[in-house]
Amino acid sequence: MSKVVGQVLVVVAILALVHAAFSTYEHLSTLKALSRPTTSLPTSIIVEALISLGLFIPGIALSSDSLEDVTYRGELAKRSIDDQDARMGFMIPSKRGRAIFGDRP
Repeated sequence: MSKVVGQVLVVVAILALVHAAFSTYEHLSTLKALSRPTTSLPTSIIVEALISLGLFIPGIALSSDSLEDVTYRGELAKRSIDDQDARMGFMIPSKRGRAIFGDRP
């Protein structure tokens, strides 16, 4: 249920931000048509943009999946003991030594 609420909040926040951008464009084009110097934006547009940001952040937090453990301990918790040390028996360090140092006795 909270995932749906989060998605609704994200959609509302995006629509509010698009409306704030369109209002900014209209305000600046009106000032340009009237040959007035550009002043600061009206507070209603700024408040609308901040409200859209305030709705977007919890919306993303609610609609996202749970975080996964990315530590080494979390990765090892998913594996068995056979998966952890599977490659160690097949390592041949002598090949690497010959490639680095050449054929020395």
